Amino acid sequence: MVSCDLTFEVEEPADIVLHIAAANSWVVHTERLDVATDGKALPAPVELATPHGGRLHLLRTPRGILSVSYRAELTASPDSAGQPAAAIRRDLPDLAQLTYLRASRYCPSDQAVGFAVAEFGHLPPGRARVEAITQWIEHRVGYVPGSSNVHSSATDVLLTGQGVCRDFAHLGITLCRALQIPARFAAVYAPGLAPMDFHAVFEAWFDGAWWTYDATRRAPRKGMVRVATGRDATDTAFLNVLRGIIALRSIEVTATVSGVLPLDDNLALHRLR
Repeated sequence: MVSCDLTFEVEEPADIVLHIAAANSWVVHTERLDVATDGKALPAPVELATPHGGRLHLLRTPRGILSVSYRAELTASPDSAGQPAAAIRRDLPDLAQLTYLRASRYCPSDQAVGFAVAEFGHLPPGRARVEAITQWIEHRVGYVPGSSNVHSSATDVLLTGQGVCRDFAHLGITLCRALQIPARFAAVYAPGLAPMDFHAVFEAWFDGAWWTYDATRRAPRKGMVRVATGRDATDTAFLNVLRGIIALRSIEVTATVSGVLPLDDNLALHRLR
């Protein structure tokens, strides 16, 4: 079960994009997205598909207090995540891999090549390097709420030695890309996270699949529900304002599992659904 409740003050009529629905890689048993201004229901948002199963919702809202409520009960699909990866050509990267090898706004990997090679270049390519990067971030970067802002990039985190989940993910992506390992950002619902909020992890490509890493170690990867995937947080924000003036007033996120929360074996590979 995942949910998200958002409240905004809309000062000028606005067109917004919400990115809060679970990706379509899960089996949905029940799902509901309600939007209202000053208590009056608005027309259903327009849903748009994004790469990797993400779902955007486009909404036009008048002035007033906008409330957004999302609820979904999900189970893992009997597909993909636990099955062997499809055969690929190992001599040439595909378009997705090329996309996630390039530097991006929050992941300026071209600025970190020297550091990455000096620190991790002696390790075998692939899994060994990604795991070493994740362990290095876990031990060398402090998780400090409020220590970064929307302008902070992976290089800022590398210099200050502190950040939050998105910063940990950005740094992991940056160091992987600097070593020519495709890496991408994933926004997720994360049962077990405390305090509860949206969470961020990164995925690295090796051995024919995308594998999930979370250097914060703050929630088990097995219970995570993908929301959005992209180059960095630019592609995965839960809200984008296309027109108008809008301010966030409150946010409440929940994510739970039925039964016992799974433990996370940090040495095991995991593929995010």
